Amino acid sequence: MPWRETSPMDERLSLISDWKSGDYSVTELSGIYNVSRKTVYKWTARYGERGLDGLKELSRAPHGHPNETSAEVVARLVDLKRRHMKWGPKKLLGYLRRHDTWVPWPSVNTAEKWLRRYGLVSGRKSRKRVPPYSEPFVGCDAPNDVWSTDYKGQFRTGDGLWCYPLTISDNASRYVLDCRGLFRPEYVATRERFEWAFREFGLPRAIRSDNGTPFAGRGWTGLSRLSVWWIRLGIRPERIESGKPQQNGRHERMHRTLKEETAIPPASDMRSQQRRFDRFLREYNVERPHEALGQRPPSDVYARSSRRYPEKLRPFFYDEGFEVRRVKRSGEIKFKSGLYYLSELLSGENVGLKETDEGKFDIMVGFYCIGVIDLKTGKTKPKPKKV
Repeated sequence: MPWRETSPMDERLSLISDWKSGDYSVTELSGIYNVSRKTVYKWTARYGERGLDGLKELSRAPHGHPNETSAEVVARLVDLKRRHMKWGPKKLLGYLRRHDTWVPWPSVNTAEKWLRRYGLVSGRKSRKRVPPYSEPFVGCDAPNDVWSTDYKGQFRTGDGLWCYPLTISDNASRYVLDCRGLFRPEYVATRERFEWAFREFGLPRAIRSDNGTPFAGRGWTGLSRLSVWWIRLGIRPERIESGKPQQNGRHERMHRTLKEETAIPPASDMRSQQRRFDRFLREYNVERPHEALGQRPPSDVYARSSRRYPEKLRPFFYDEGFEVRRVKRSGEIKFKSGLYYLSELLSGENVGLKETDEGKFDIMVGFYCIGVIDLKTGKTKPKPKKV
């Protein structure tokens, strides 16, 4: 029953005073103060144990909780976060659950709460979300279907020299095959790194890049020395549209992480910078869980290609139904009494011509179509993009 309309503390003090006097029994005190006998016993017992402090209201919160995160679990979470400050709670828990499946790890929200309590969560800048563009991801269902490559985010190291990070990644598994700091984005150094990657991992079916040097050329075919070499290896060069980096979104997202973890600030020189890149590759591929892979690291998904790198390249051959022409040193071919310029990069190569429409012939370099000859206009042009 409730206390009288006075301060509850005053009522308790008065009750204890009367109880200590010995003039009243518990039943009489219960009637005087209009409370139950149980209440009288409770306050007299508390007074006997803790004195006046025992008459204060105690918190009703439980002393423990069956789902409370243990101190050991929190300590391991905090320790891993301090070693990987760029990882969020999802990646931290993905890593911990993968290595210790028997531990009752907390939820993502609980993990974030503990990280905030230790001051290990920083606010994020709001970003405008762009609707995903699905076209680049078609055909990226298995490792080595499509590799992506780019020179991204060049910067100066501490000694003032430029560093151009050349990166190669597998789209399906997100495995970063190579990250090499080069002094300039030139053909020879780029080809050397791809030769290393082909020998180490085998050949992909396609390589996706932007339209910059040395991946693409300025001629109407878009060919470069590098892409012609890829075609001779049986690799399809794919170029994203200008101004649409989202078409290579998986690679672009990896680049952002690479920059945050290795180049802010840059290392003192190229050798030190490369050591940072090497550490990043080990962590990104082997340790860092990836949400799109079910919180598995890329190394759990990637497998080496069955297509081996050939030490000797074969000339292009064409089936029946193709008219074959050899490209002159000038980059031209003679066809149907006319001269058509293709590219000096194809000098000495055989190209195949096959009629696909009246007066129109696809120009094939091996399996790869570089454009169309239109006999009516006497001109060459890129093959129209399929919608």
